[in-house]
Parts: sequence; C-alpha cells; structure tokens
Amino acid sequence: MEFGIALATDSDSWKAVARAEELGFSHAWFYDTQMLTADPFVAMGAAAVKTSKIRLGTGVLVPSNRIAASTACAFASLNKLAPGRIDFGVGTGFSARRAMGQGAIKLSDMAEYIRVVMGLLRDETVETTLEGTRHKIRFLNPDLGLINTRDPVALHVSAFGPKGMGLTARLGAGWINFVGNDDVGIAWLRQMQQSWEQAGRDRADLSAVAFALGCVLEDGEPFDSPRAMAQAGPRAAVMLHRAADEALSGLPNSSPMPPAVADLVNGYVEAAKKFEPADAPYLHNHRGHLMFVKPDERRFINGELIRMNSFAGTEAAIKQRIEGLRDAGYTQFTIQLVPGQEQAIEDWARVMRAFG
Repeated sequence: MEFGIALATDSDSWKAVARAEELGFSHAWFYDTQMLTADPFVAMGAAAVKTSKIRLGTGVLVPSNRIAASTACAFASLNKLAPGRIDFGVGTGFSARRAMGQGAIKLSDMAEYIRVVMGLLRDETVETTLEGTRHKIRFLNPDLGLINTRDPVALHVSAFGPKGMGLTARLGAGWINFVGNDDVGIAWLRQMQQSWEQAGRDRADLSAVAFALGCVLEDGEPFDSPRAMAQAGPRAAVMLHRAADEALSGLPNSSPMPPAVADLVNGYVEAAKKFEPADAPYLHNHRGHLMFVKPDERRFINGELIRMNSFAGTEAAIKQRIEGLRDAGYTQFTIQLVPGQEQAIEDWARVMRAFG
C-alpha cells in the first residue's frame, strides 16, 4: 500500500513535501481552494524543483477555477520540472466552490474539461468552447521544449455518486475518496469496484486513494486533546459546515447526521443562522475549512465527533483501520497535514513503516 500526504496549499509547501520524500511517502496532493489556500501550481512548481521522486498532484483541481487550456499548460509546465511524476486530480468541487457560496459543477462539464485537458497533454488537436463558440486548439510549440508532453500525466477523479464512478471507470482513471468512517468508505469503494468491473476493467488495476485527517494519539490521550483538536478537529468540523450549507443555502449534504452528535450539529446550525454578512453566511461558515477549528465552533466539537469523522486513535488502532482499507482494495492512504501541525508527518511515517 502506498502512503501520501495532502496539503492545505501553502506557497512553501515544498518544505513538507521534501520531508515527505525523505521519509518515503509516495505522493503529495495539493488542494485547489483559491479562497482558502495558496495556488496549487505555484506550490507544486516549488516542490518539483526541491524533490526528485515523490509524485505531485492536485487533490483535487476544480474545473471552474481556470479554463482547460490554462490547466493543461500548467500540468505540461510542471511535467518539465518533474518528468513523469505529475498527477491530475479533479472533481466537481466542494470546498473551493462552497467558500464562494456555490454548489458543485455539472458532471458533464467536468467530463468535457477532462477531455480537453487530457487531449492537449497528449499533443492532440481538440475542439472546445471558448466564449460561446467552438474552436480547435492545440499546443503549437511543444517541440521547443518549454513544456513536457512526452511523459504521461496520470488522471485521478474524485467521485461519490454512481454517475461519477461510472465516468471514472470509463476513463480508466484513479479514484479519490475522502474517508472518515471506515464502513462508509469501504461501501463507497465497493460501488467504485462494481463500476470498474462493469466497464470491463480488471479490479486489480483500480487505483483507489483514501484521503483522511487524523491524529496519532498517545495511549490514554483523549480524542479531544489539544493535539487531536488541532490535527483532526478540522475534519470533524466539516460535518458542521455541510449541515449549515444545507440549512442556509439548500446545498446537498452527503454527511448523514448520527443521532449521537445531533445536538451538537443542530446547535451549530442555529448559530450559523446568525453568521455575518447575512446574505453570505458561507464566508464565515467555511473559514478554516480543513485547516483549523474556529473559536466559535469549538464548543460544537467533542471527542465523539472527532472519533467518528477522522483517523484519530492510537498507533495500533490506526494501523488496524488502514489494514482494513487496504484489504478492501484501497491502494493508497493519504493523510492531510494541518497548517502549523506539519510535525505530525513524523507520527504518520511510523504508521507507514509498519506496512513495509
């Protein structure tokens, strides 16, 4: 099983990526969330020149953030700096779009975007819509060596529903999933495996990446310790953010609310109704998303919410959980490093080493 890191992108994320390479991590994934973090291509460029083996990918790029031609050029440029170790992770958008009060883009729009980007990266002439009209485009000077279209850029798709999984299978792409609850994560993997096989593909060829936040706890350390709150608390807060989006904006919520934490989640939703500005509550709701627990949401996050939504636990317990994901068919476990908590990579390296 491979192990990767995910980053709430910082312009100098290369420092964490260089350390990840030294420790033996195989992948580094950069979030594409323009209102929350730094630009992924800037950070990936720096990481490309500071490393030599680790794969660098968008985890995940949101098509509405930039036109397909610009994205293809950015990947081809990175591919010159880090030949053959660039990954194009893409999704319909959650964090990046909700931070601007928007829902996900249409799956068909993402499929078209992928077609254009991957076609350009294969040096093909592709037809696309630009400012309302269809145009043929291609890289005009790849032979000058300013970009690299010789080495392949691997495609990975973040997909949760059956249509998205079907698209992933048809494209033969890697699959990315955010996992907090093991049973749910494995159930989604089963659906993806079924889609993969229905597309006529060998299950053994499916690349399935499990993203997670968590904290390697000391024996006896509670799930809501200061360390756990800093490293895993932001993942628990996502349940609050999703519930508030649904209540205030009608956006879909794919995180069912367990009865054990219903009072906490409902309490947050009531508080969110007073977020300012009143016509844009998402601006406060998504502040700190996957990076830190806001002071005014701390009272709604307890050890149980963290336990249910993250990979917080003792080293032995986390190893057992990852083994379960591996045995089910996940091929990579990726842990997100929280800003200011980058030293946690040393804890996760110990977990990784147990898998050989």
